[in-house]
Amino acid sequence: MTTTNTNILCGSHWKSASKEDEDFQGQPGICGLTNLGNTCFMNSALQCLSNVPQLTEYFLNNRYLEELNFCNPLGMKGEIAEAYADLVKQAWSGQYCSIVPQVFKTKVGHFASQFLGYQQHDSQELLSFLLDGLHEDLNRVKKKEYVELCNASGRPDQEVAQEAWQNHKRRNNSVIVDTFHGLFKSTLVCPDCGNVSVTFDPFCYLSVPLPVSPKRVMEVFYVSMDPRRKPEQHRLVVPKKGKISDLCVALSRHTGVQPDRMMVADVFSHRFYKIYQLEDSLSSILDRDDIFIYEVSARAGTGEGMREDVVLPIYLRERSPAREFNNSYYGLMLFGHPLLLSVPRDRLTWDALYHILLYRLSRYVARPGSDDEDDGDDKGDGENKGSKRGQTAGGSSQVSAPEQAGPSCGVMSRNWAGADNSPGPSNWPQRSRRKQLFTLQTVNSNGTSDRMTFSEDGHGVSFSSQPYIAIDWEPEMKKRYYDEVEAEGYVKHDCVSYVLKKAPVRLQECIELFTTVETLEKENPWYCPNCKQHRLATKKLDLWMLPEILIIHLKRFSYTKFSREKLDILVEFPIRDLDLSEFVIKPKSGSDPELYKYDLIAVSNHYGGLRDGHYTTFACNKDSGQWHYFDDNNVSPVTEDEIESKAAYVLFYQRKDVMRRLQSQRVSSGPPVSPGCGSTSGSESRAVN
Repeated sequence: MTTTNTNILCGSHWKSASKEDEDFQGQPGICGLTNLGNTCFMNSALQCLSNVPQLTEYFLNNRYLEELNFCNPLGMKGEIAEAYADLVKQAWSGQYCSIVPQVFKTKVGHFASQFLGYQQHDSQELLSFLLDGLHEDLNRVKKKEYVELCNASGRPDQEVAQEAWQNHKRRNNSVIVDTFHGLFKSTLVCPDCGNVSVTFDPFCYLSVPLPVSPKRVMEVFYVSMDPRRKPEQHRLVVPKKGKISDLCVALSRHTGVQPDRMMVADVFSHRFYKIYQLEDSLSSILDRDDIFIYEVSARAGTGEGMREDVVLPIYLRERSPAREFNNSYYGLMLFGHPLLLSVPRDRLTWDALYHILLYRLSRYVARPGSDDEDDGDDKGDGENKGSKRGQTAGGSSQVSAPEQAGPSCGVMSRNWAGADNSPGPSNWPQRSRRKQLFTLQTVNSNGTSDRMTFSEDGHGVSFSSQPYIAIDWEPEMKKRYYDEVEAEGYVKHDCVSYVLKKAPVRLQECIELFTTVETLEKENPWYCPNCKQHRLATKKLDLWMLPEILIIHLKRFSYTKFSREKLDILVEFPIRDLDLSEFVIKPKSGSDPELYKYDLIAVSNHYGGLRDGHYTTFACNKDSGQWHYFDDNNVSPVTEDEIESKAAYVLFYQRKDVMRRLQSQRVSSGPPVSPGCGSTSGSESRAVN
């Protein structure tokens, strides 16, 4: 592939890659990559791989030309290897400050459709594809023979491991295998018969889990039955794998209200998106959800002779003329926060419900004064000029204490069914001459009118299904009696200032967690050859042989059935002398200690969250030993102190014995690479947020 197919961006001028830029001469390898549109993930992976010394030397010295495999059915006909080689040669020519990886992007999209277009992707996923593609394009094995998988069958580990590695090399032999591949020991134990299966498998990188706190912090709003109290914002610490009941228990510690007197709901767009049951899982609640917890009564029961209460979800709606239908049609718009209201079943009449609602809304809904009495005819709307906003339902002498249905009698039930044996027509009983501020309407869960079947007699109102009630306001009445500012008010509990501290973890802890015994999930059982059945076996992975370049992928993105999150825990990783000897179980008698020690050479960073973010790279130049920060087009020097951050996502480590070997090979041609890639002075560094 010729270099004329790739454009080069240097400064503000576009140039062809085949022309020398006489105006620019820089340090080889210190070259940015243009963001083609959400391709920072690709740029980050390429910069990390470009700063692997032995792989870059392999391409710069054209050794790849002798090993291109054009006939490998698993490969890309050598095109990925040629496109990558072209990119590396441009980046390490020292002639360009930035290049446009358009040809490489096109090749990747051609062979991996998931990377077509300009959607956001993961740098580790691109890296995995690229390493596999380069391996197959450069595989020295032209015709792969059939190799039978070998099991230990009681043989010594060293014998089985050597046989597994030789079998792997019989089918896979490339510069990628030489540089990045190591060997696992995998041990499976059947929980029924105790059968042990030991195999040795190659790996290209380690995907290590992060120690995750079993707790999560959830913000909720608590709504008391006392209408004088404003809603309270609380920040609660609950188990990640807990239930709704755990959320209620945590809130109970702050409020003193028993958990069985709480109902939890997800409020969205002025309506109830979901009303949870106590046994529901907390994992179904996302951090961005607006969760309201309502105080209810404990006097709910289903036994015969017990007093039952019915829970009514209450919506607020305002009438507004729809212009397209002239003034003869009125639309209804939801507003404010919905409410969960408990009403004694034996007092479930429309008139009683109206006065119960007046009491529960009394903090921000004023009751009409004595000048607003209805004279019995239909002309009252325009004559109520003397209302007293400060005279609330709670202080009115017109409503007797039982009918106010306060905390002492406004009891709720989680049973939504209505009372039995309540036949008869439904009417709106006008039991007083006091003006009605609003009307009540049965609606569905979306807040739109619902033709529910209900009935009312002397015993009360009966609903045939789960009832939702809407309070419908006329615009003028809402303006006069409804205080929007007060209705939206809330207070913050002292716990809102609480922040769950996330203690940093060491990289060694992540690797130790990776090698911990685990039980297989139900979706991925193991077939036991002894039991002839699929079993949930225990599995343990151990490191047997380490590669020259060890890639460690920190699994920051957590996905479950109901939740997705990014773990922004700080992982402390060493720049020099990462010692993995304690994790390698292969006998070490007479081994060089440097076979287990590594120095950091590159880091792929991810800033942001799940939905959006940005990838950058820290990398150590193989020639100068200087660390640089690669942010798409921009490249700048940094100190070693700036490398460790919560954004670290993929780590590249080089084995120390390999570094010594590369230094000795270049000692006659130039200055050696400083051990561990030395840092620059503080004046040359840039701050990285």
